[in-house]
Amino acid sequence: MERNEISIHEARVYKAFVDNGERWVTSKELSVIAQVAERTARAHARKLTLLGIVDLAEVFPAHRYRLSSKASKRNKGYAQRLAAACEVMGV
Repeated sequence: MERNEISIHEARVYKAFVDNGERWVTSKELSVIAQVAERTARAHARKLTLLGIVDLAEVFPAHRYRLSSKASKRNKGYAQRLAAACEVMGV
């Protein structure tokens, strides 16, 4: 699932999670914060969930996501790459 390249959209979504900290957000809220399409926010949130960087709460009517407190333990390398990409891209 990991790729060598990190897109600006993925960096924006990751930065939105970092900025929100412990707060749970829906993909719709995430799309507004990250300034990406809702479909893009949902796709990147799902990817980051599978990589262990984001926690998922499957609740009705919309799933909620937040940055995992164990992200650096689960996938430290990719979390560091995301943070570096945010810095390079000025996100």
